[in-house]
Amino acid sequence: MSSSPDALHGYHIHIYYDDSTRPAAEKLRADLATRFPVQLGNRTGIAGPHPVPQLPVIFRKEAFDPVVRWLMLNRQGLDILVHPLSDNEYDDHGANALWLGTPVTLKMDTLPHGPYPRHLLPDS
Repeated sequence: MSSSPDALHGYHIHIYYDDSTRPAAEKLRADLATRFPVQLGNRTGIAGPHPVPQLPVIFRKEAFDPVVRWLMLNRQGLDILVHPLSDNEYDDHGANALWLGTPVTLKMDTLPHGPYPRHLLPDS
């Protein structure tokens, strides 16, 4: 079943890291916050379906083009998940996901086939 891009609530970015890449991941996230109208998510580290540490970034759908174009060229070798915020968390992290770098195997069984909690959506 397809959805209209107009119906999306926004997007999430998850920047994955380990002990050796954490400084680069934190700098990349800070650079995103300086350059673009994004919100820094507070569920960092291992959280939800993410089995390895990650730094979340939330943004409105209007920012997708400039944010993702910039990330493609400036991700510093980090693995990054970009996913939409529709009304189906499961599909957004799976079938509708965009990966920059090597995909991480997510714990998909933890995700509902339903909408996101309000705190995971971009501010209006």
